[in-house]
Amino acid sequence: MAKNRPKIKYSVQFTFVTIFFVFIAVTTGLLNVYPTTSARDIVFSTKRSVLMGQTTVMSSSLSALERLSDEGVEQVMDLIDIGDFDRVLVTDVGGSILYARGTQETEDEPAPEPEVERALRGEAVFRCSYTGEAFLSRSAAPVMSYGSVIGAVYIFERDSDQAALIDSIQVRLRSISIITGAVTLLLIILLSKALTGRITSLVKGMRIVREGDYDYRVPPKGYDEVRELTEEFNDMTLRLQRTDELRRRFVSDASHELRTPLASIRLLSDSVVQSENMDENTMREFVTDIGSEAERLQRTTEKLMRLTKMDSKIQTERGAVDLRKVAESTVHLLAPLAKDRGVTIFTELAEGCVIRASRDDLYQIIFNLAENAIKYNNFGGNVFLRLEKRNGDAVLTVEDTGIGIPAEDMPHIFERFYRVDKARSRAHGGSGLGLSIVSDAVRMNGGTVTAEPRETVGTRFTVRFPVTGAVAEQEGGA
Repeated sequence: MAKNRPKIKYSVQFTFVTIFFVFIAVTTGLLNVYPTTSARDIVFSTKRSVLMGQTTVMSSSLSALERLSDEGVEQVMDLIDIGDFDRVLVTDVGGSILYARGTQETEDEPAPEPEVERALRGEAVFRCSYTGEAFLSRSAAPVMSYGSVIGAVYIFERDSDQAALIDSIQVRLRSISIITGAVTLLLIILLSKALTGRITSLVKGMRIVREGDYDYRVPPKGYDEVRELTEEFNDMTLRLQRTDELRRRFVSDASHELRTPLASIRLLSDSVVQSENMDENTMREFVTDIGSEAERLQRTTEKLMRLTKMDSKIQTERGAVDLRKVAESTVHLLAPLAKDRGVTIFTELAEGCVIRASRDDLYQIIFNLAENAIKYNNFGGNVFLRLEKRNGDAVLTVEDTGIGIPAEDMPHIFERFYRVDKARSRAHGGSGLGLSIVSDAVRMNGGTVTAEPRETVGTRFTVRFPVTGAVAEQEGGA
């Protein structure tokens, strides 16, 4: 049952688009404000330089007069290039206008009195403002004669041309910003939709797999982190599928293999329960059979668990192992079984066959091969266990003089639960799992195993493990 998850308030696409929209809006605002502000500052600086320079020239020219009069001021002003200013005023020390040019006032023209009053106090004044339609600049300077203020000069300029230029720049920037912002936002929406669409597809795949459909795969697209995430998801789904298959296979194999001994145990136990006058010997025989079937169940269960562990890719600890010592200890353990079956074990074990592997896995490999060679041998037969180094490999050979394996069964002997002679295999307690364990264990430790009939009678199993790297160095050091 799915857990209650918090409801999604903001999708990834919405968040993504919102963040970029805010970024675009802020960037567009800065691009529209900063250039026009900088342009206005440059105009202000230029106006200051020009107007104050001109008022200084006028005041300096008028300072040659001891006293300012209408005629004297007009004569001096006629000699000066006063430019195309909208208004030029010259006043006496009392503020009376002695000279005026451009007397037509405009609606946005400020009154000259504040600047003139400051100039009559001996200050040089400049002011400039921007109305959006024009730059309104005014400058005033005192007229000095022998250290005293004898009048003032005032200049006013209304510049609509540069204001129009800045306004046109601002309009163009605004248009470019709107178009660029709209195109960028549209691209972001499309890209985010494509990105979130892939994420949505991945989420859909997760939900499908959660319902148990492990065959589903999300098609990887693009070449970014989302593709990597998709591939990881598909790999995880594949592992889940294999795990599920292993689980089903284990249940099927276990039920298939355990059904017969369980049925035998139940049949024997029912016979004991239902027989009222069963003699002691018969009872003992039935109980012994039940014990044998129980042991068979235990062996089969242990083998199934080992195969499941191998299928799960659980890595056992691997290290440098001397095959000769493992083989000797295994032969020692199987000696009673060989004696009971009348089988003689011959060994030829070379020294220095050290490989990197799991000791437990090597024991299982040698034990299963040697045990089968003993069990499926003839009374008085032989088992040959050889270990040698050949072309850089440690080669283990197990041969027997037993019943052999038919050619048509040879390709299938490493399959699980496969028996060459099912009736005879069961008689010997075989479950069809031993050689499968051998094959998996050899493969997990980097080796190979093959089987072939002997020239005369019996079967030969050959196992190869590479001797390389650190193992070879240890071998050389030994």
